[in-house]
Amino acid sequence: MKISFKKTYRFALISALYISLFATGFVLLMLTTWLKFTLVSVFSFGIIFIFITYIFSFLVIQYRVEHFIYRRVKKIYDDVSLLESSTFLNQPITTDMETLTREVKKFATDKKLEIEMLKIREEYRREFLGNVSHELKTPLFTVQGYISTLLDGAMEDKNIRKKYLKRAEKGVERLIYIVEDLDMITKLEVGDLNLEFSQFDIVDLIQNVFDLLEMKADKKKITLAFENYHIQPIFVKGDKDKLQQVIENLIVNSIKYGKEGGLTEVSVINLTKKKVLVRISDNGEGIEKQNLPRLFERFYRVDKSGSRSEGGSGLGLAIVKHIIEAHKEKIYVESEFGIGSEFSFTLPKVKELSIL
Repeated sequence: MKISFKKTYRFALISALYISLFATGFVLLMLTTWLKFTLVSVFSFGIIFIFITYIFSFLVIQYRVEHFIYRRVKKIYDDVSLLESSTFLNQPITTDMETLTREVKKFATDKKLEIEMLKIREEYRREFLGNVSHELKTPLFTVQGYISTLLDGAMEDKNIRKKYLKRAEKGVERLIYIVEDLDMITKLEVGDLNLEFSQFDIVDLIQNVFDLLEMKADKKKITLAFENYHIQPIFVKGDKDKLQQVIENLIVNSIKYGKEGGLTEVSVINLTKKKVLVRISDNGEGIEKQNLPRLFERFYRVDKSGSRSEGGSGLGLAIVKHIIEAHKEKIYVESEFGIGSEFSFTLPKVKELSIL
């Protein structure tokens, strides 16, 4: 970006005036005191002398100031790497310190913000690595413990062997689940996961998710239902498989943190002529206000202890957010601790006839 410097003559003009007045006054004093010139001659000489002295002083000062300031300003800009050296070619720089001050201040502010952002990222990186190691260590140590027990002699007992191998298998499945989720979220973040768009009935998709999670909900006596029991088919456009994963993750969370005998309701609302809003609400334990801003971070857990006992990779909500944003849509969350939570997201709506 080219910086526009103002060329100012004020410094040279004022300095030349001071020099001219002093030099002329001194010379005229010498002429009248020592050489006894007449007043008319002194006056005429003084006008010519002050004019010539003023012009000469102005040119010398202006030239020297331009080159003096130029060299130092150029060095400052080179040092902070704000501009290319070519910016200064054939561009005289005088005493426009205001422009330089403004640009250096802007540079310092930008660098301060950059340093603060790097500190935040470094803190996030440390926290993320700690979470990853914790998530991976738990199933790894579980698998290692069962295998070590078998190798230490428990392998001879058929019942114990079968039980421990099944538990070790669950640990390996959890590892695979975490790695697959990490792979997916990485692809989503770099935009490397291609979405396959199609038109489908979102109501039918939600009903399929209900059928898949019915047994899981029954274990906690949680009812899965549409808010409107007579809901009609609503066709949307998006990646059907990825959006099914979104709805599954949100409903699984509502079951995981729901109250015994609770209710998870889903509604699909015609928001505008071109948008629908899908809402998943529950009457579970809710989320405390301070946890809401970080809810969609990778591995961030509201319940630091209980949630791990429920399983999961800790990446579910982060994946949900990235899938919705990959569709160029928005996701929202509202929650009141002890009352329940509501997650909602928008999708583009299409006419039913367009799917035929």
